[in-house]
Amino acid sequence: MATFSDPQDPSAALRLLSKQLQGIPKELRQKLRPALRAAAEPVVADARGRASWSTRIPRAISMSVRFSRDPGVIIRVRRSVAPHGRAYEGITGASHFVHPVHGHRDREVAEETKPYLEPAVRAAADTVLAKGVAVVDEVARENGFR
Repeated sequence: MATFSDPQDPSAALRLLSKQLQGIPKELRQKLRPALRAAAEPVVADARGRASWSTRIPRAISMSVRFSRDPGVIIRVRRSVAPHGRAYEGITGASHFVHPVHGHRDREVAEETKPYLEPAVRAAADTVLAKGVAVVDEVARENGFR
């Protein structure tokens, strides 16, 4: 079902897979969801391991599978549980961030970022993409698609 023109560009492959997931009928989505979650679970486990220096970030990491707007597997860090998760991940692109020390606004300290999500995603991108494509192909074949 899924063929990729440039195997060296995983983002192009992900965009193609995302586009194909938009047209999946509801019955097939119910079969795909647990399989896609299983394919991406190693990424979540790796990210939790990489953030083990924190007590809150690992339990704030969650995953969901979405087929509507921006379809795919979404891994996020809940801000309500770990508000510092974004800063440590380096979401802004900076190599460090500044914060007050124990609530004293006149005393600030700079801290280096400790990315945990992006390295986990990059390490498993090829494997997860291959598993995702295989799952989509298998479910499609089982339901009469070619």
